[in-house]
Amino acid sequence: MKNTSLIRTLLILLTLPFILSSCKKTDEKKAVVDFKDRVQIEKDKKSIETQPIRIAIAAVVSPKETAIYYDEMMKYVSKKFGKPIELIQKKTYQEVNDMLERKELDLAFVCSGPYVDGHKKFGMELLVAPMLYGKPFYQAYFIVHKSSPINNIQGLWGKRFAFTDPNSNTGKLVPTYVLSKINKTPETYFKEHIFTYSHDNSIKAVSKGLVDGASVDGLIWDYYNDRNPDFVKDTKIIYRSPLYGIPPVVVHPKTPIEIKNKLKNIFLSMHEDPEGKKILSEIRIEIFIVPKDSSYDSIREMQEWLKKKK
Repeated sequence: MKNTSLIRTLLILLTLPFILSSCKKTDEKKAVVDFKDRVQIEKDKKSIETQPIRIAIAAVVSPKETAIYYDEMMKYVSKKFGKPIELIQKKTYQEVNDMLERKELDLAFVCSGPYVDGHKKFGMELLVAPMLYGKPFYQAYFIVHKSSPINNIQGLWGKRFAFTDPNSNTGKLVPTYVLSKINKTPETYFKEHIFTYSHDNSIKAVSKGLVDGASVDGLIWDYYNDRNPDFVKDTKIIYRSPLYGIPPVVVHPKTPIEIKNKLKNIFLSMHEDPEGKKILSEIRIEIFIVPKDSSYDSIREMQEWLKKKK
């Protein structure tokens, strides 16, 4: 009995260090993991607070000479939001759409056609839209040189024509749709067609005789005619399209609601602030409004028509 008791005592003494060591390691491991997690949470929180608001404006969407005023607008938004703004400019609408889909942007100024495409593909969401010349709509202008004998669309047959962007509503979709209504395509109707990637460039191309005609954003032509008439004085309008929903300001559908609401309120109240109103007046924006998705249905109808014609 004594031997048995002695053996048990020895076994307990031999295994006790291992038991204590195991418990100590477990406790230490938990403490280390918890500490790291807390540090990472603090870092993530700080990163979110200092991360800039990323805003994109496609080069096609506004007259080049308004760049300084859009820069002022971004500074205004930055001040009102309380965060720095990272302004991103891309050549094409598709680049902006792709970045927004990947959530690499918080806000984007896009064309009406790319909005329809983005809304269908990943739920691109309307935030606000500008009101210009008393209406939240715009149209395409077909223009030619002022000295050209061409006075209608029929006169453009066999001529050189300029589009802006492959995804532009007024700069590509509308003229393609107009031609389809007479059973023609750009490839069969024009001698040559090019992409300028800017309504400014299309107006210049017509003015300098590089092309015979072009389809441009009517708001941009009107802006120049109002503010800098020399820029469009060598062009004339031969066709005005029906009205379409104006190019909007959009966000990703999963943008946090607090960010969306804050940005929306800044734009919607901009005209009520003297500083904001001055910036808007320079680019002929009267106010920002909340647009309706249905305003873009006519663009969807053109797209569907062209799909059926293929």
